[in-house]
Amino acid sequence: MEDLIWKHVVLNAKKYGKPNEKAVIGKILAESPELRKNARELLERIRVAIQEFENLDDGRRNELYALYSEEKTGGKQEQGLPPLKNAEKGKVVMRFAPNPNGPPTIGSARGIVVNDEYAKMYDGRLILRFDDTDPRTKRPMIEAYDWYLEDAEWLGAKVHQVVYASKRIDLYYDYAAKLIEMGHAYVCRCARDEFKRYKDAGLPCPHRERSAEENLEDWEKMLDGAYDEGEAVLRIKTDMAHKDPAVRDWVAFRIINSDHPLVGAKYIVYPTLDFESAVEDHELGVTHILRGKDLADSEKRQRYIYEYFGWEYPVVKLWGRVKIHEFGKFSTSTLRKDIESGKYSGWDDPALPTVRALRRRGFRAVAIRNFLLSLGVGENDVSVSLKNLYAENRKIVDGVARRFFFVWKPVKLEIEGLDGEVEVNLPVHPSKDMGVRILRANRAIYITEDDCRNFDGKEVRLKGFCNIRIENGKAVYLGDEIESAKKGRNIIHWLPEGQVIEGEVITPEGIVEGLFESNAAGAEGEVVQFERYAFCRIERAGERITAIYTHP
Repeated sequence: MEDLIWKHVVLNAKKYGKPNEKAVIGKILAESPELRKNARELLERIRVAIQEFENLDDGRRNELYALYSEEKTGGKQEQGLPPLKNAEKGKVVMRFAPNPNGPPTIGSARGIVVNDEYAKMYDGRLILRFDDTDPRTKRPMIEAYDWYLEDAEWLGAKVHQVVYASKRIDLYYDYAAKLIEMGHAYVCRCARDEFKRYKDAGLPCPHRERSAEENLEDWEKMLDGAYDEGEAVLRIKTDMAHKDPAVRDWVAFRIINSDHPLVGAKYIVYPTLDFESAVEDHELGVTHILRGKDLADSEKRQRYIYEYFGWEYPVVKLWGRVKIHEFGKFSTSTLRKDIESGKYSGWDDPALPTVRALRRRGFRAVAIRNFLLSLGVGENDVSVSLKNLYAENRKIVDGVARRFFFVWKPVKLEIEGLDGEVEVNLPVHPSKDMGVRILRANRAIYITEDDCRNFDGKEVRLKGFCNIRIENGKAVYLGDEIESAKKGRNIIHWLPEGQVIEGEVITPEGIVEGLFESNAAGAEGEVVQFERYAFCRIERAGERITAIYTHP
């Protein structure tokens, strides 16, 4: 039973970041129904196992992840995405269609990665289409277009075609005119509140049954600027008695008197996302759409256009939202305001959930990709911790990251009883032959304020150097024998006075000032591990060192 408990505690933690006792007991009872008679005892033992698991360090957790993901599940866990409905090799066309009002976030990255993975599974194509036809409410950022292309490439996505909706508005005008001529669209001049009353009552507005000729004339007036914003919209005829009011005669075009970052003031009549997307999915031959379940109504509205033109609607797969505990709720628009107000330093601020921020922190693209694919494409919302991403990235960087010392909140100590200078050779990596780094130690050293306080009155070993006793902010030399370090306990890092560089680590919570081992200056641009602190990417090295926090 104990092994069964640990297997499901570990697997649940690996998937969601924090093990849930109800989910764990459900898995166990499904696998071993005979344990139901001992459910109370089982639950208590699960709680104990969860507590023990949460007290483990990251290294031991990773060992358990590997152990139970492979050996205890009878081999390597099945990887990959579930098959797409009605998908044929060589004929699948996926699309990722962001609004570039900011750079890709971790949520956008999920869309890039999963659509790309499906395209590769079926030897198909991936289209990156910018749905940028809202120049005001979600105004595009001109820089974000390139950011999406750069981040998609960095994430390993193969983009076969790039489409800018704002540059194809004339195409949408042509389809709008055809729908008007066919009697399936009309210009509505009702005020918004007035139409809402008709819609809520399931009744047609006065403009609905006008002739195609009258509607075409009004449509041309809209395009020529004869109407102001809000005075006229183009609606698609649906069913005014439809059970869902959001489907009833929805708006396909509206007047927006704002310039567009990409096309300037060329247009004043812009398509809504539902209209533009419906036309483009057909024009581009999209076969399968991954769509958030919160956008399920889009299909209901768009199907009217597809029926009017006799088109075949793509296969749609709805998926749930992903919530990452550490980021909570966020929107690109809100992030943009916070950056402009000075709350964040920019789109790559380590506190932000953007791909640019994760890149700056030193995350590897394959780690992000594996993390996002592990979330699956189910309809249920997923709540997950960044610890899962940390674990994926740690698998990659742990074996190659050089080790150095970083002393935060440094305290200077003079070691009484120690004379002369000692050359200390420390391994660059604890388990791989990557050479040594040299510290020239003498009486004057720095340790962290925390160690000075926590080990007051106790014996500690300065890693690779010697043993000391800390007493009231002073240090006494006790010798060099490793055995006196109490079998590895109370080993602390340190720095010699003459071999330090001042600097800071920029973390999601703020800036941590301290002293860096001077050897770290040669690792600019690398992800390293500062022992007893964290993995960090050294962004700049010179007279000062600036490092960006990656993860524990």
